[in-house]
Amino acid sequence: MSKLLGFSGKDDFCPGGIYTNPKEAGLFLSLGHHADILFPPRKRSRISAPFVFSGGRFEKEVSIDVLPDECLFEIFKRIPGGEERSACACVSRRWLNVLSNINTDEFSSNPTNLSFKSQDEVSGNNSEDQEVENCGYLSRSLEGKKATDVRLAAIAVGTASRGGLGKLMIRGSNSVCGVTNLGLKAISHGCPSLRVLSLWNVSSVGDEGLCEIAKRCHLLEKLDLTQCPAISDKGLIAIAKKCPNLTDVSLEFCSNIGNEGLQAIGQCCPNLRSISIKNCRLVGDQGIAGLLSSTSYVLTKLKLQALTISDVSLAVIGHYGLAVTDLVLASLRNVTQRGFWVMGNGQGLQKLKSFTVASCQGVTDTGLQAVGKGCPNLKQFCLRKCLFISDSGLVSFCKATRSLESLHLEECHRITQFGFFGALSTGGSKLKSVAFASCMGLKDVNFGSPAVSPCQSLRSLSIRRCPGFGNGGLVLLGKLCPQLEHVDFSGLEAITDAGFLPLVENCEAGLVKVNLSGCVNLTDKVVSSLADLHGWTLEVVNLEGCRRVSDAGVAAISGNCTFLSDLDVSKCAITDFGIASLAHADLLNLQILSVSGCPLVSDKSFPALVKMGQTLLGLNLQHCNAIRSSTVDRLVEQLWRCDILS
Repeated sequence: MSKLLGFSGKDDFCPGGIYTNPKEAGLFLSLGHHADILFPPRKRSRISAPFVFSGGRFEKEVSIDVLPDECLFEIFKRIPGGEERSACACVSRRWLNVLSNINTDEFSSNPTNLSFKSQDEVSGNNSEDQEVENCGYLSRSLEGKKATDVRLAAIAVGTASRGGLGKLMIRGSNSVCGVTNLGLKAISHGCPSLRVLSLWNVSSVGDEGLCEIAKRCHLLEKLDLTQCPAISDKGLIAIAKKCPNLTDVSLEFCSNIGNEGLQAIGQCCPNLRSISIKNCRLVGDQGIAGLLSSTSYVLTKLKLQALTISDVSLAVIGHYGLAVTDLVLASLRNVTQRGFWVMGNGQGLQKLKSFTVASCQGVTDTGLQAVGKGCPNLKQFCLRKCLFISDSGLVSFCKATRSLESLHLEECHRITQFGFFGALSTGGSKLKSVAFASCMGLKDVNFGSPAVSPCQSLRSLSIRRCPGFGNGGLVLLGKLCPQLEHVDFSGLEAITDAGFLPLVENCEAGLVKVNLSGCVNLTDKVVSSLADLHGWTLEVVNLEGCRRVSDAGVAAISGNCTFLSDLDVSKCAITDFGIASLAHADLLNLQILSVSGCPLVSDKSFPALVKMGQTLLGLNLQHCNAIRSSTVDRLVEQLWRCDILS
């Protein structure tokens, strides 16, 4: 009679039936040992959730919400896999918060009660999941309103089973519920594989959040902090002590980071390769000295900008920068001529290959010459907005640096054509690229017959926005630089055909890239000569704003430039005939064409543009008022491979 009768298989009701009396006869009624009891069917009793008074009436809470966070924590950490955890995180924000606060090493490795899989399958899958989670394949970027703690918690839970989070970038923050220390705490719990962390303009994240990252993200390699005023030396020290793999650090506009943080980075990060510090008002000579003295054999890239450091820091760089290959010094107002002189004579920058100096009024001819002598392996040098460098300083520098390959000057107004051509003739046999931009001292002068040797190694020459540079300088360049391949003379309104033609005729190697945008006095004669003499090598030609170039010049290009892939004739005097000549060129395979601002190009060019569409990848028709919008729509339909601007 102990057999269960009438079972329906449902959990909602306890079925009726006859059950064996489980009690002893002497303890319950006067029944014998083998008496049975009949129970009628009835509703199963449930454990009811409490009632909550809300909105003027009682509401019953969902039973699962009654469980405290501690119970949910114990349940969630026994969930076998990342996909199941992600599904649970989608239930509610509370579940997401609980899951995001569980460390990855706290999840159970033997969840037998939650899976029908065998022990071997579960343990094998968990080991594979753990291996995947530690790889750090994924990257996530949050910007503006999307940057919230909730999204960070979701990232922490969701990326674990999909390769692991390796790179996290946060740009700005939601003004109402933005990223705080809690968000970084969630990342630290769920993303131990994090290798790159970048925070820009996140004012609500402080030392607490950075300390959480330091506790668990020991694989961190790159740290970028920009406009994070709540982060101080405390957070940076925590990162330095717990993240020994740190190789790249960037600090910009962090007003509370100072010398102690930099010293900790130098002492605790033996793999540091690159550091950039900009506009951190508490950083001084002590911090720079502590950093460089501890990393003198490993630090290869150093950038210091808008700091209050003095000549002492430059002396430290000159002595301890034994491994530095890339150096940038910008807007250092307290550094004088003595600092650059001492740095150059420190003999510590033997491996320096790239050096950029910008807006440093302490740079003079004496300091520049010392730097040239102290950096024998320097290959790239850039000088911007240094007003006290003159011709003699530039020539002396070029004589001292016999390995120089690239020279770039911008807004250095004391440099004249004497310094320019002196640098070309004394720059050595390795000089390949020279660029001058917005140097108002470059004006045509009467050299007569200067005794300067040609620069056979120069391949790239750029003279941009130097209004005084004219035909005289171009003629001399044609004699000095016969192996040019890339030329950029954009914005030189003073040059005419008489100056540019000798340069074109003297280039023996064959020009590949030519930029003449804004050279308003050049005509079709120059373009025709360029196409005839260098059509076999030309790949990129920019004639934007050359309003005296017409269909004749375009026809010369279409007939001679076999390898041309990029042509810009914006704001030129071309018409539909010029476009047709390009389309009917048998050997021309243009990929980029710009005719922006050409009022004489009309709807009649539609067939020609369609024909060129077989090779075109980019077409600029902006401000072509004679082309109707309907024609543009038809072009978009037919040239589906081509990006069209209109």
